[in-house]
Amino acid sequence: MKSLRNSNNKPYMIERLVSAGSYISMGMVGFIWLIICALTKSNLRPFLKYHIFQSFFLIMALFLLNVFAEFVVSILSFIPIISLLTYKILFFFTAPMIFGFSIINFCILVLMVYLVLTSLQGKYSYIPWISNIIDSNVGR
Repeated sequence: MKSLRNSNNKPYMIERLVSAGSYISMGMVGFIWLIICALTKSNLRPFLKYHIFQSFFLIMALFLLNVFAEFVVSILSFIPIISLLTYKILFFFTAPMIFGFSIINFCILVLMVYLVLTSLQGKYSYIPWISNIIDSNVGR
């Protein structure tokens, strides 16, 4: 399987910074970089495309997952016994526990630190399902 992660092109420092900034800013730095590239009519290298589009995809996935979870919780809140169980589970995952973060926020923080560090190192980060989609659609 040919993959973008096997390319021998070393990314420039600006590409590493833009890709890391794209994760930190929830895709905004990457979006601005895409606009700059469109205005200057320059092409993005595969490393930068990969990380920018992966940051977009992750932010959209987190947003849709949040909307779906709120929808499910609002429906389950109408069922008397299940609503109590739902709120206890919700409290367990959203209450500040680890360094003042909830379990969900801590997992997202660890994921973002991993993504930022790998992009600063000039590597292609791998998230099982998401990276496969980005890898197959970018730069081919």
